[in-house]
Amino acid sequence: MTTRELPPVSKLTEQQQRGWSCVWCRTALTVGEDRDLGEKRARPEGGAAYSWFPRACSDAAACAAREAEQAP
Repeated sequence: MTTRELPPVSKLTEQQQRGWSCVWCRTALTVGEDRDLGEKRARPEGGAAYSWFPRACSDAAACAAREAEQAP
């Protein structure tokens, strides 16, 4: 499986940071139709560190297609 680098947490919506939406294509996720990418720590400049919980679509090909549709 290919590993993708996660986008910067500062560029993500709250739904993406909390694992409610796909970190790449922003699709709302449901249990069993997602991939847990593990707890991550963010350390913003001048702020306290915090955890965020990225998840992705289980179907990588469909996710990539949706992401391409959203590209400017």
